[in-house]
Amino acid sequence: MTGEAVVLGLRTAKLPSRGLAVTLDLAVQLVGLVVTTLVLSLLAPDLDSAAVAAVTIGLTVLFLVALPIMIETLSRGRSLGKAALGLRVVRSDGGPVRFRHSLVRGLVGFLEIIVLFGVPAVICSVVSSEGKRLGDVFAGTLVVRERVPGGGGAAAALPPVNPQLLQAIGGELVALDLSAVPEPLWLAVRQFLGRIGDLDQAVAHRMSARLADDLAARTGHPVPYGVHPAAYLGAVLTERQRREWTRAQGYAFQQQAQAQAHGQQYAPQQYGPQQHAPQPTGPGQQHHPAPPAAPSTPPAPPSPPAAGTGFAPPA
Repeated sequence: MTGEAVVLGLRTAKLPSRGLAVTLDLAVQLVGLVVTTLVLSLLAPDLDSAAVAAVTIGLTVLFLVALPIMIETLSRGRSLGKAALGLRVVRSDGGPVRFRHSLVRGLVGFLEIIVLFGVPAVICSVVSSEGKRLGDVFAGTLVVRERVPGGGGAAAALPPVNPQLLQAIGGELVALDLSAVPEPLWLAVRQFLGRIGDLDQAVAHRMSARLADDLAARTGHPVPYGVHPAAYLGAVLTERQRREWTRAQGYAFQQQAQAQAHGQQYAPQQYGPQQHAPQPTGPGQQHHPAPPAAPSTPPAPPSPPAAGTGFAPPA
């Protein structure tokens, strides 16, 4: 579990598998050291004792410290022995290791495994619940198992469900009130169902049971007896998607109906009560404009001329 309360579901490697991986790594490193020393002694037999001591120290540091650090960094936590046993070094939060993690592990490992014959590493690994040695404690790392025996069932199909139970679930799903379920819980269910094939079977069952209990607490309906929690989560999520699709289809139909009603209401009022739409004219025909409409009130008669002036005011 990380600091953000996220369960990773990784299985840590214990002392037997780690000890065997370290033994394989040391065997390969010592063979390489001995072969390289013999080759150099044959190529340069005239070296004095000081030069031989310097070359020996340099080769020892190269094969027992530098090469393990380089290999672990480039392979993201997998040496030859760890790759053979299905192990990998990761950070405490589950992320890949970097150079600084491998450097601390390599330096501390040289002291506790080679110089002190592995005694501190064995004691610390036995005491630690995660099987960590001193190098893991100082570097903030741990060794996990990538290949879990019998863990291939994680990607297997869910247990079959009785058809009668499926029919009963369908009736309950339609009556479920999903309004109280928060969006973060839906997101967690979708993410879990999306990567259920990559999880260990036991881890997937625990996570599905916890999510199903949280969902049942919001809806008020527990998981039916005999139904796998992951199958129930998938059924409830499908029901929610069906409701959203139905709601979206109804909204689209309502918008279309409103658009049609809007067009029927305003299309006939494009012209005034005394106006008419222009009629299309065919070949050889002329379009004559409509005569002007008669005034609604007759014009007033002209006023008689004013007395004594001979002037007639305009109408």
